[in-house]
Amino acid sequence: MAAQFTEENVQELKFRLEDATIKCSERCLYQSAKWAAEMLDAIVPIDQYDTDPESPMDIPDTPSTRPNPYLRTQDPVEASLEAQESYKYLLAKSYFDTREYDRCAAVFLPPTIPPVALSTSSPNQKKRQSLTPQKGKSKSSQYAGGKDSNVSRNPYPRLSQKSLFLALYSKYLAGEKRKDEETEMVLGPADGGATVNRELPDLARGLEGWLTERREKGLEDRNQGWLEYLYGVILLKGRNEEEAKKWLIRSVHLNPFHWGAWQELNDLLSSTEDLKQVVDLLPQNIMTLLFHVYCSQELYQATEDTYQALSELETIFPNSAFLMTQRALLYYHSKDFEEASRIFTEILIASPHRLDSLDHYSNILYVMGARPQLAFVAQVATATDKFRPETCCVIGNYYSLKSEHEKAVMYFRRALTLDRNFLSAWTLMGHEYIEMKNTHAAIESYRRAVDVNRKDYRAWYGLGQAYEVLDMSFYALFYYQRAAALRPYDPKMWQAVGSCYAKMGRVPQSIKALKRALVAGSYYAEDPSQLGGSGRKILDPETLHQIATLYERLGDDEEAAAYMELTLQQESGQMPVEEDASSDNENDDNQSEAGAQKSSRRARQSSTYNQNDDDDDSWHGTGPTVTTSKARLWLARWALRNGDLERADQLAGELCQDGVEVEEAKALMRDVRARREGDE
Repeated sequence: MAAQFTEENVQELKFRLEDATIKCSERCLYQSAKWAAEMLDAIVPIDQYDTDPESPMDIPDTPSTRPNPYLRTQDPVEASLEAQESYKYLLAKSYFDTREYDRCAAVFLPPTIPPVALSTSSPNQKKRQSLTPQKGKSKSSQYAGGKDSNVSRNPYPRLSQKSLFLALYSKYLAGEKRKDEETEMVLGPADGGATVNRELPDLARGLEGWLTERREKGLEDRNQGWLEYLYGVILLKGRNEEEAKKWLIRSVHLNPFHWGAWQELNDLLSSTEDLKQVVDLLPQNIMTLLFHVYCSQELYQATEDTYQALSELETIFPNSAFLMTQRALLYYHSKDFEEASRIFTEILIASPHRLDSLDHYSNILYVMGARPQLAFVAQVATATDKFRPETCCVIGNYYSLKSEHEKAVMYFRRALTLDRNFLSAWTLMGHEYIEMKNTHAAIESYRRAVDVNRKDYRAWYGLGQAYEVLDMSFYALFYYQRAAALRPYDPKMWQAVGSCYAKMGRVPQSIKALKRALVAGSYYAEDPSQLGGSGRKILDPETLHQIATLYERLGDDEEAAAYMELTLQQESGQMPVEEDASSDNENDDNQSEAGAQKSSRRARQSSTYNQNDDDDDSWHGTGPTVTTSKARLWLARWALRNGDLERADQLAGELCQDGVEVEEAKALMRDVRARREGDE
């Protein structure tokens, strides 16, 4: 793509991003405006501006000095309406900027219902409340439209799309603000879906009527995409996801440089299959490529194609902090914490007041145990804005790393008070409640996290952990499976699934899951001087030992012995050829065991996974561990039972040297000696 970008293409891209920045800002979509402005700045390095005050003013009409053609309203009818409403629009926007949303909407849409009625109970209140919190199309179809002739009437006066969007967006935000006020404290009695935005049904009916009227009059092609976006957001809030997806796709076709619409569309995609289905329906431009990279990162797809697309975009936007963040998060998901940390450090040095995604950086530093760096990042964030959710999460992670869990929860709650939909805070607060043994609060936190984002595997895994603590293995298994579906190459997900199956007595399924954990968790330890640059596979001894004991439960001692031998071989890293050949599909998982061990801290996984010694990353294997010594003891007993006295004596002697199970080893050696004397 980068090779196809000419100077004219770059200038066109600048015009479109400039237009998106201005129009998003006019409609008070400030986050989208900020994104477009940052991307515009990334493509236009500041040193290319002519800042010489003595430079001649008679500059020729070059592509860089041409006026932006997109800034003018193309539709003459819309342009005329905008001119007529210009003063009222300025008044409405001034109200919006001072957070007086109802007053802003009332400039163009006089209220038809007294505001008092919104806060008093009425027979219709329960009917309205049932629309938003409940999942499924049947509940939300009441304001998905097209079924009732009364719904299709346009209730709005003749306004420009710009003014109508601002008025309706204000009503929507007014409802969100009232909902947050009624919800009160985080995880309080009123928190959890009982309180809803009561403006949603009226907004949905009105917008559907407006869009239907435009379609009937043949004016659909003159739509600008802003109201389609708002309708999609409202449908998404009402859980009518298929309709929401349709209108958001329509919005990005009409207005492709509005990043907010792409973000809402991303929230509707819960798997790579969903992404593949929707890509064919999207416009073919650079925004679709940006969207694809962003979605792939959100779906933990750190593949070669994703990195290649990201590299292409970085040639067009060489200074983009957004793209650098996507690359850092891809490394984070691949458990390459050092590289992810390095990129975030570069971003922080280049832009020390940028707080976006700083919560992810704090997660990385937490996993690495880098307390001084985390303290520094917390100080920088606090100096910039102590009342940003990202800042609160950074400070919460710092206190968590110090094992001050009550203080950590306090800061995560503060983050959620500032933004109820801030995903990181819900998940991290769940982790803290697990540490504090408050299982029910942890479950509620994790549930809220997956309500905000179904792609958060940490929250699904946390729910599994919480239910496992409560000895509810069926529930735990369901949540672990959801986590494993999102992260099929993460060994600890499959270990958790296998553990649940084992507790439920479903041993064959447990063995199958643990074998998947083996494949996902294997890695190559490099030592070019001794291996000629080739890798040797190291498998997790704990998983191998679990599989062996499960085969023993099934009465299959031969297979149990084979896996005990494999467990023992991890001490030296010697792997049989058959094992290498049996694991061909491990190409997608090249993270180190050390990385997996560090990542276990972030997810607060069970202690059964953290058995590896510090020298796991050496090429020659794990060395003697408690797990390999258990395997050695089992094999010694197995050899004794089968009459292989020499092997039993050798293994028992090695156990004495390891210093593990020494008394058992000595007893075995005595048994071997007695058997030999008996044979003589």
